[in-house]
Amino acid sequence: MPTHFLQIIDILGTIAFAVSGAFLAMEKRLDPFGVLVLSFVTAIGGGTLRDIMIGNLPVSWLRNETATIVIFSAAVATMLFGRYLKQLTATLFLFDALGLGLFTLVGIKSGIDKNFSIGICITLGTITACFGGVVRDVLLNNIPLLFRKEIYAMACIAGGAVYFLLREMNVNPDLSTILCILIIFAIRLVAVRYKLSLPQFYNSTIEK
Repeated sequence: MPTHFLQIIDILGTIAFAVSGAFLAMEKRLDPFGVLVLSFVTAIGGGTLRDIMIGNLPVSWLRNETATIVIFSAAVATMLFGRYLKQLTATLFLFDALGLGLFTLVGIKSGIDKNFSIGICITLGTITACFGGVVRDVLLNNIPLLFRKEIYAMACIAGGAVYFLLREMNVNPDLSTILCILIIFAIRLVAVRYKLSLPQFYNSTIEK
């Protein structure tokens, strides 16, 4: 996969998650500083944990000023123009779903570069895509979406599995990447649209 193509994916994922974090912060009526913090946490949280785990230090955003500029710009743009978007909840969801797919591939590629196994690569992709949202939700005193019944991390895992299947079939790497991102995005859309969820292993008594 060409380096510039991966960089484009990384930037798009950063924008998507930064906007997602900013929207959620605005819904909670945080001040501008709070919106900036939530944007940064959402956009770099997963990548930071991934880099620490694989020993890629200093972590990538400390070595790349572009990420900081992109996040700051996305957060400010969201604060300035977000109020004009009527479908705030739908917009937040779409950006979050898009970021999920984009960052999953960034994490998978990091694992491939380190010659890790398929399972570890998919795990790194899932961490990259999900952990920023976990930290964001904790800071906002919400139960992280990852731990709720919605299909979230499983979308990353499914998309990652398809990516490696396409690699084995010698499909063009760029096409495999795009298809993987679209699959993760589509799984999230379908899961939310039709209220699909993982099985629950507790009864109504425990739930109460």
